[in-house]
Amino acid sequence: MNKKKRYVFRFRRKVDRRYKDRLFRYVFSDKKDLLDLYNAVNDTAYENPEELEINTLEDVIYLSMKNDLSFIIGSSMNLYEHQSTWNPNMPLRGLFYFAELYQDYVDRYGYRLTGSVGIPLPTPSYLVFYNGLEQEAERTELYLSKSFEAQTPGGAPCLECRATVLNINSGHSKELMGKCRRLWEYAEFIQEIRQNLKKGFSLEEAVDRSIRLCVEHGILADILSRNPTEVQRMLLREYDEKAEREYLRKEAIEMGLKEGREKGLQEGLERGLERGLEQGLEQGHKEGLEQGLEQGLEQGLKQGEWLKLIQLTLRKLQKGKTPKIIAEELEEEGDLIDKICRAAGDCKEAPDCARIYRQIEKDLNEIKK
Repeated sequence: MNKKKRYVFRFRRKVDRRYKDRLFRYVFSDKKDLLDLYNAVNDTAYENPEELEINTLEDVIYLSMKNDLSFIIGSSMNLYEHQSTWNPNMPLRGLFYFAELYQDYVDRYGYRLTGSVGIPLPTPSYLVFYNGLEQEAERTELYLSKSFEAQTPGGAPCLECRATVLNINSGHSKELMGKCRRLWEYAEFIQEIRQNLKKGFSLEEAVDRSIRLCVEHGILADILSRNPTEVQRMLLREYDEKAEREYLRKEAIEMGLKEGREKGLQEGLERGLERGLEQGLEQGHKEGLEQGLEQGLEQGLKQGEWLKLIQLTLRKLQKGKTPKIIAEELEEEGDLIDKICRAAGDCKEAPDCARIYRQIEKDLNEIKK
C-alpha cells in the first residue's frame, strides 16, 4: 500500500450539539500540543504539526463518551481518552470506539471486506489519562478479557482490547510530565483547584482563584487568559463539587486516623518495651536462679560420685589390689580405674581425692560420655 504518510485526528462529540468540549480536550485541541503529547507518550520526535489532519465526527452515539481523541500516525491508530473517575469498563468502551474507527477507515480508503486480499490495518493503541480522586498506580493495564464471565475452553478468548491507564495527577508520571509541558500544566491547574477547595472556597471561587494564580505563574497562561469564562464554564459543568468535598472530608478523616494510629503505636511500643524489660529482668532472674541451682546441684552430685569412686579405688589400691581387680569389684571400666591409679601414683604426697579429681576431671568426663 503505497500511500502518502497519514496523520488523521478525530474528535468525537456527544449527540447533544450544545455540548462543549471539556478542559482536557480543549487543552490539546491545538495541533502542536497534541503532537507533543503523542511524542511524549511514545518517545518519538515528530516535528511538523501541520501534517496532522483533524476531523470532528458529529452525531456519534457512543455511551456518552466525551473528550476522546483518535488519530492515525504512520501505521498506528491511536485512541486517547481522559477520565476523572476510575472505570474498569474502559476496554469495552475502547472496543466500541475502535469498531467505529476501523469501519470509517475501511470506507474512507475504499477497501472491501469481501475482497480476496487482506486489508492492511493500522495497529491500535489505547491510552486513558486518569486524574481522579482515587489513589491509583502510575500505570495500569486493563483487559477486556477480564470482564468475560468464563474462560474459553480452547484457550484465550477470540476478542481482546487493552487499555493503558496513565495517572496524570500532580506528582505522578513525572517522566511523562517532563516530556510534555502542556500535560504538566494541566495537572498543576487541576491540583490548584483542589487545593482551593480544601481551603473552603466554593467551586466558582476555587476555579476563579486558580485561573488567576496559574496565569501569573505561566501555567496554561495562553488558554486561561484568552478564554477564562469558557474554561470556567467547562469546569463548572464537569466538576462534581459534592463528590470532591466528600473525598476531601474522607481524606482528612483518614489522615487523622493514620496520625492517631502512628502515635498510638509509638506510645504502645515504648510502654511495651519498658514493661517487657521489667518483666524480662524479673523472669530472667527467677529462671536463672532456678537453672543455676539445678545445674549446680547436678554438677555437685556428679562431682560427689567421682570423689566417691576415687576414694574406693584408693582404698583398694592401698590393699595391694591391681587396677584390673579393682575395676571388676567396682564394676567400672578398666580405662577409668587405670587413670585413677596412675594419677594416684603420680602424687608425690599422700594421694588426695580432690587433687586426683581435679587432675583427671576432663578424662573422667570423656570416659563417662
